[in-house]
Parts: sequence; C-alpha cells; structure tokens
Amino acid sequence: MSAKVLVIDPAERPDVIKGLASEIRVSILKLLRGGEEKNVNQIAEELGLPQSTVSSNLQILEDAGLISTDTRKARKGSQKVCRTAFTEILVGFRDEVANADDGAIEVAMPLGLYTGCEITGPCGLCSAEGVIGLLDVPDTFLEPDRMKAGLLWFTRGYVEYQFPNNSKLNRSKPTAIEFSMELSSEVPGTSSNWPSDIFMEVNGIAIGTWTSPGDFGDKRGVYTPSWWKLAGSQYGKLKNWRINGEGSYVDGVKISNVTLDDINLDQHRSIRMRIGVREDAEHPGGMNIFGHGFGNYDQDIVLRILI
Repeated sequence: MSAKVLVIDPAERPDVIKGLASEIRVSILKLLRGGEEKNVNQIAEELGLPQSTVSSNLQILEDAGLISTDTRKARKGSQKVCRTAFTEILVGFRDEVANADDGAIEVAMPLGLYTGCEITGPCGLCSAEGVIGLLDVPDTFLEPDRMKAGLLWFTRGYVEYQFPNNSKLNRSKPTAIEFSMELSSEVPGTSSNWPSDIFMEVNGIAIGTWTSPGDFGDKRGVYTPSWWKLAGSQYGKLKNWRINGEGSYVDGVKISNVTLDDINLDQHRSIRMRIGVREDAEHPGGMNIFGHGFGNYDQDIVLRILI
C-alpha cells in the first residue's frame, strides 16, 4: 500500500489554493483520485463539460503540480493523458514552529501527519480514545482519522514526514539537525528480546540504522491509556537521531558518515524524513512509534534545526 500526500501552508503555495478554488477542478481531481489515467475527452464526457473548459482547468491543475500529463499518439493526432499527483492534499498553517531558547528551530509533527507510507501488516493506528479504522489492514493508514494517531505500528515498510525547512526560510546555516521520537520493535503481544533494524532516510539519503532491542510490555506506559490491553506494546525508547558536519548519530553513537552536506538542506524547501524497517533487514522485527497519549514521553515527532 502506498500514499502520496501534499502538505502545504496556503501562504507559501497560492498556486495550489487557486487550483483547488473551483468546483470543476475539484471534480477533476476526484475523478482521477483512483489512480486511473484519463484523457481530456474522457474527463469531459464523464463530467458532462465542454472539452475546452476541461482543457483550461487541467492546465491550471498542471501548473500547480496537482496533476501530471503525457502527450501520446492517438488515431488522429495526439491526446493528453492525465493522472493525479497526490492521493490527499492537506492544508494547514505552520504555527507549530517555535524558536528554542538555545538557538534551535523546533517543529513538532503529529504522528499521523505522514505524507507518504508503504507498509505491510500486522499493522494499526490508535488514538488516545480508541483504535482507528481496522487492525492489520494497510489501507487504514489512509484514513483521515489518522491525524489523531498517538500510536502506529507495522511489520515492514516506512512512513515519511515532510517538515518545513525553516533554516532556508530564515536564511540561517544549520550546524546540525535532530529528530526525536519514541520507538520500539513490534511483535504480536510483547517481547523484550525482539530486535528490529529501524532505518532512517533524510531527503532520500540513507542516514543509518538503529537496532531496537525489543517490544516493551512489562508495565503500562506512563501515558498509555487504560483501555489499551496490557498484552500490547506499552512504551518505547526515546531516540535522538542527529546529523551534523561530521556524521550521523543515534544518542551520540555514530551510525554512518553521512553529514549535513550530504542531505543538501540548502537545496530543499522541506526536510523529508522516512523511517521504517526494510524487507531485507537482518533483524526485521517491525516497529512502533509512540506519540501523544501513548508511551512514556507524550510527545510528537520533533525536528530540531540547530543554528
């Protein structure tokens, strides 16, 4: 299962807002959302609109990057074939950004606000109030209610988060970036001896791997709600992933030689962080990520950019 989600601040992407500000264009996006490619004539016929109207609105959507198109040979001349670029579009103001007292820029990312995922079961999502969607059904990771998630787990695959690159907006040069989150392995039930190789990528670059020792259930997590079964994962370990000018580290232990220069922060408007368990991992023990309302730390996934 895969998802491609666009997250925008309307102040930064007025072109996308314009693209969505039309019933016709929204209807076109809904028509293409299932992933099927359609040409201009097919779209016009299914929506009952003139071809010229569809063509002009498709151009606005393409200019905003909301659809992609190809020109292909047809019986007579050529035809434009269209497909949607995203499965979901999320609009929100970036008011979660704070400047820390120590000169760092900090962004707290809700657990369910991933912009892409490709996972296999067993898997699931929970909020502090209850289970979200269906357990062990990967498509549940596309449920809108995932935004409320305080715990997610899966066996193989990844979730990806897109953070604003505020160092670029502030025209400041970072000395390091850090990601902080509560993690554990994932096993049916729990087992303190269940190693899992959890990888991280930033801007498409493999940063390194941390091996979680187990899935912890010896006692209820400090913030884990009382309705959550004691036989399930209760808490994880709060891990700090840091990338600086000398390499990449987890809790101060070097895991690779990948540096800030390698992830090219100055070339990206956002910082994409992907975390998961590879199919060919030596210890493919799944993973849990704990957020607000679960585990021992009651925090989102936090990015800190050190200036």
